[in-house]
Amino acid sequence: MSEMSFDEMLDASFKTVHAGDVVEGTVISVKPDEIILNIGTKADGVITRSEYSADSNLDLTTVTSVGSKMEAVVVKYSEVEGQVTLSCRRLAQERGNKKLEEAYNNKETLKGKVVKVLKGGLSVVVDEARVFIPASLVSDTYEKDLSKYEGQEIEFIITEFNPHKRRIIGNRKVLLVEEKQKRQEDLLANLKVGDVIEGTVKNVTNFGAFIDLGGIDGLLHISEMSWGRIDNPGKVFKVGDKTKVFIKDIHDHKIALSMKFPDENPWNNAAEKYAVGNIVHGKVARMTDFGAFIELAPGVDALLHVSQISKDHVDKPSDVLKVGQEIDAKVVEFREADHKISLSIKAMDDGKNDSDAE
Repeated sequence: MSEMSFDEMLDASFKTVHAGDVVEGTVISVKPDEIILNIGTKADGVITRSEYSADSNLDLTTVTSVGSKMEAVVVKYSEVEGQVTLSCRRLAQERGNKKLEEAYNNKETLKGKVVKVLKGGLSVVVDEARVFIPASLVSDTYEKDLSKYEGQEIEFIITEFNPHKRRIIGNRKVLLVEEKQKRQEDLLANLKVGDVIEGTVKNVTNFGAFIDLGGIDGLLHISEMSWGRIDNPGKVFKVGDKTKVFIKDIHDHKIALSMKFPDENPWNNAAEKYAVGNIVHGKVARMTDFGAFIELAPGVDALLHVSQISKDHVDKPSDVLKVGQEIDAKVVEFREADHKISLSIKAMDDGKNDSDAE
């Protein structure tokens, strides 16, 4: 058996690598745009700036130094060129894709940085592996402008994984919906009928206002906004207003609110204020052919029948009264149980005549 020459023994001492192999080496030289590694092969390994980072301005001397250990994947081995082309980015991307696949299979939540805002969504990077989150899956509400997310770290899950077709889809919306539902359930568990709570007006409609109670919405119906009459909620509330309400009813996830606090009920002391014979002051709120309704206080209306407006004949109230006009009248009937009060101006005239006759 022939003995090997020194050159042959030297060549045999070098290991052989192939494209796709993961190797570890020692940094033997660093330049701003290039890292040279001793990886145990006949040729040294080279990592260019573009194969280390997506940052085209990165100075590689700031990220490593001679003597440091590094891992990379073999991109190309060329004895002719006398070098092994290595990549840290591709290794990180491969490991990132594996991490994404595991997260997809296990339905795990991931966190990644938004590196680019695209026309149709967000491009997010997890360990150099890219994930696309469509605009419709970025939030639980419609957002026209996604620019605020650029540079942010966000959480999401992988709902589609097909790296061969470069189709890895993320979903942030589902996490937000789950979080919102959890907050709602926690809040509902601690709410009970009668609780007084401060909320924020979220939306105003012609039938009421939706109030954000801190993660769950309640409806403040127009009829529950005041003891008085409200014709247009938009004249009373605007989005963003803070208001104090109490829980009137809870049915499943629907919460009915009210601002008609019992201790503020204008009928609480009505029997004394509006006793028969009392002279009261009010304002014409509305009229019909048979009489005028006089607002004595917010939530307390009284009927002034057309026959009680004057000693003279009046065909209809609008002939002598107008909405908004202030009047004095005498209470001639009070029915607390029915919340009904009848007034008379004519009776005041009768009283004056009786006094004059004396």
